[in-house]
Amino acid sequence: MTTTGKQLFTTLTADGKLTLEVSEESFPEPTGNQVLVKMEAAPINPSDLAILTSAADFENAEYSEGKVVADMPEPFLSGQRGRHGQRLPAGNEGAGTVVATGDSDMAKALMGQRVACVPGNAFSQYAIADAMMCLPLGEHSSEVGASSFVNPMTALGFVETAKMEGHDAIIHLAAASNLGQMLNKICQEDGMKLVNIVRRQEHVDLLKSQGAEYVVNSSDDDYMKQLREGIKATGAFLGFDPIGGGQNTDHVLKAMEQVAASQMDEYSRYGSNQDKKMYMYGRLDLQNPTILTPSYGLQWTVSGWLLTPFLAKAGMETVVKMRTRVQQNLTTTFASSYKAKVDLEGMLTKDAILDYRQMKTGEKYLVTPWG
Repeated sequence: MTTTGKQLFTTLTADGKLTLEVSEESFPEPTGNQVLVKMEAAPINPSDLAILTSAADFENAEYSEGKVVADMPEPFLSGQRGRHGQRLPAGNEGAGTVVATGDSDMAKALMGQRVACVPGNAFSQYAIADAMMCLPLGEHSSEVGASSFVNPMTALGFVETAKMEGHDAIIHLAAASNLGQMLNKICQEDGMKLVNIVRRQEHVDLLKSQGAEYVVNSSDDDYMKQLREGIKATGAFLGFDPIGGGQNTDHVLKAMEQVAASQMDEYSRYGSNQDKKMYMYGRLDLQNPTILTPSYGLQWTVSGWLLTPFLAKAGMETVVKMRTRVQQNLTTTFASSYKAKVDLEGMLTKDAILDYRQMKTGEKYLVTPWG
């Protein structure tokens, strides 16, 4: 028996046309460890926008009911050659009610339960998900549980990464985001020192009100001085950058080196021997290349950080602890807020796309597939 419902797809063709459309689809009966989830809420995360909007021109796109066609400029068109012609579902995570299961005991145990899941096609009225990747929500609503995987597990992953690599302090850019606020709370709970970097005074005030000790405003004239003071006070030589473009990572590495060099007994032409590392875990800035300058010696690393490879590296015991912690603190440490709710067709209106693709702090959208 198959189930039918609406689902959103994104297709990029070789001639530079990006099409987003909602269509009626059939969903197969789940097998084995699979469950069929009637999706009730799904957040639009920055990670979703990579295939949903990318750098396409939605200001001048063609809009119709449940469909939009936009032009994709270079070099983004060529850079996504691997997906040309593929009709891809979208929506990394969401929450809903399990309405059918495969025959495994784990799957059957979820029948009728409200769960959070990461099916990869959450912008849909139904989705097939692996029972192993489902988080039972108990009495929590789907709206409360919709963002219970990507941001919470990523924030916890940063702290676990720091511990695994021998650090007791972290630097985080765009720190007033939903994820950043979670990280701020986790670090306070775990005794991990944290230097938060934001770009508005209101964000400084927000994080300070949530107990943050070190909050640096990159818009201030004395930004680098503030940053050096934060690094010196915490000993933070590990950072996480979701922006990617421009010189954000460069500035942090430079400040790290300046602090490390100031603590050296003698000069070295190779810079300090302090390891300095920045992880890039997103690309909020699609307009500018990543710029690095020769100003922090030779003992530094810039690397990418993705949640799924981290979870595989961390091991099942750590992942289970992380998931349990999220489940127990959904309305406190890991609470999310939303600016607006839209249904599937509402996602594809001009006003909505131009708004949510900006990824402004505190202005995340929630998709409710059934309206």
